[in-house]
Amino acid sequence: MSESPVWQPTASRDALKSRAQQLAYVRGFFCERDVLEVETPVLGRHGVTDLNLEGISADVRAGGVQGGWLQTSPEYPMKRLLAAGSGCIYQVARVFRNGERGRRHNPEFSMLEWYRVGMDDQALMAEVADLVCGWLGCERPVQRNYRQAVFENAGFDPMEISNGDLKRFCVQWLEPEQLTDLSRNDCLDLVMSFAVEPKLGFDRPVFITRYPAAQAALARVSHDQGHSVAHRFELYINGLELCNGYWELTDPEEQRERFEADNQQRRMAGKPEMALDSAFMAALEAGLPDCSGVALGLDRLLMLKVGARTIEEVLAFPIERA
Repeated sequence: MSESPVWQPTASRDALKSRAQQLAYVRGFFCERDVLEVETPVLGRHGVTDLNLEGISADVRAGGVQGGWLQTSPEYPMKRLLAAGSGCIYQVARVFRNGERGRRHNPEFSMLEWYRVGMDDQALMAEVADLVCGWLGCERPVQRNYRQAVFENAGFDPMEISNGDLKRFCVQWLEPEQLTDLSRNDCLDLVMSFAVEPKLGFDRPVFITRYPAAQAALARVSHDQGHSVAHRFELYINGLELCNGYWELTDPEEQRERFEADNQQRRMAGKPEMALDSAFMAALEAGLPDCSGVALGLDRLLMLKVGARTIEEVLAFPIERA
């Protein structure tokens, strides 16, 4: 005899009420700043090339379309709106990432994404701080660069360490044979996930900035002490990553080269190549305005607000009960 399904929600009524209050707060925040709320498709014709994101395919047969993808982010269609002259925009979106389930992950989750025309990454960080600290009532974040954060928490310079030494450092989390096919960026991601992130943002919120250029596929790049670094930032509070932001890349040729490099890495990793989103590329070629953008996890922000230890405490129905 099969077990009866668990039909009850995992979130309390107080958590559900706090989520509703959060949405009202977000909409009020952007209304006061004259940022337009938009909606873009959850179901798209293209996935993403990013090696670290696994999309969920869909069996679409409509309008001449065969196949499709649940979107990992509303970024590409939102940038198409920017190129069409929308001005500053934001969206509260449901997004999907396969293979992600844990204390802080669910395959379907809520993302707040917004783009500010004419702002660089520093100005956008200030706005992120206004939104997050206004909701949580916390101290404003400090800034620390990626290189400094890794050195202080892992004990080596991520810009200078050799690939061999880096893999030897990662043996504490994976077996040597598991490391064989990992790229330098894969290993640095391990270091960030296990040695750095759990220690960030406990004294006060912290923005990590100036990531290696190879770790920011959609950000502008500059140079710092002989190394290419990206205009990318992430916000951490109590060891929890809340958002990922960029001063956006607007050069279509450089973007195409980065997508092709992604697909080359996918081939080397034995993963299927992903077709480039031709509509997104056409929008870039038409002209994306100078802007910065950021994606913020609303479920994680709510976890901090209500003191939840796991994401299911703020979700009505996580994947096991969906």
